[in-house]
Amino acid sequence: MNSGTLYIVSTPIGNLKDISLRALEILEDVYLIAAEDTRQTRKLLSHYKIKTPLLSYFDYNKIARADVLIEKLKQGRDVALVCNAGTPCINDPGFYLAGLAIKEDITLVPIPGASALLAALVISGAAPDRFVFEGYLPRKSKKRENRLKEIAEEKRTVILYEAPHRLLKTLKDLLNFLGDKQIAICRELTKKFEEVKRGRISELIAYFEKKGVRGEFVIVI
Repeated sequence: MNSGTLYIVSTPIGNLKDISLRALEILEDVYLIAAEDTRQTRKLLSHYKIKTPLLSYFDYNKIARADVLIEKLKQGRDVALVCNAGTPCINDPGFYLAGLAIKEDITLVPIPGASALLAALVISGAAPDRFVFEGYLPRKSKKRENRLKEIAEEKRTVILYEAPHRLLKTLKDLLNFLGDKQIAICRELTKKFEEVKRGRISELIAYFEKKGVRGEFVIVI
């Protein structure tokens, strides 16, 4: 029996219209959708009247659930992998499943689409020809300090993700290690309250201290 295919399907990062026709077709046709957050994915499926079964697949169950999904694939079933928003395997547990599928000689097919880091990069004004994605900074002080020192020496454009409750701390750390650099902060990309602020780190600290911090953020340095 031939194995099924694992489709790595990109989904919208906010606006539900930002999904390809091919992605919708795959999500409707596969046997099962492995979703990092089934509640979030169900909203997307309901919007497009797709009734494919969902199975939760997130960081804390990725090992056990990966075995289940690999078994389905070996039985010839096609599976779609999606994350909370954007492209799977980038800064999420999908990377583990993809790696296991490769070891089992299962075919992987990418279904390209939305990506918050690329969306932020192209509107930031920063040089896009050479860049590095750092995801979220480590929380532990020593690892965080070491990473910030590496970023301070980086010649390429650097892209970070950050949660609202840690944004100001991260900006202050960047100011301390990088100096008062020109950066861009992109908030709630593709959503109703999308906002892009460009300026010196000190200026953006003052702005968000006054305005308050809400939403998910991409920082481009």
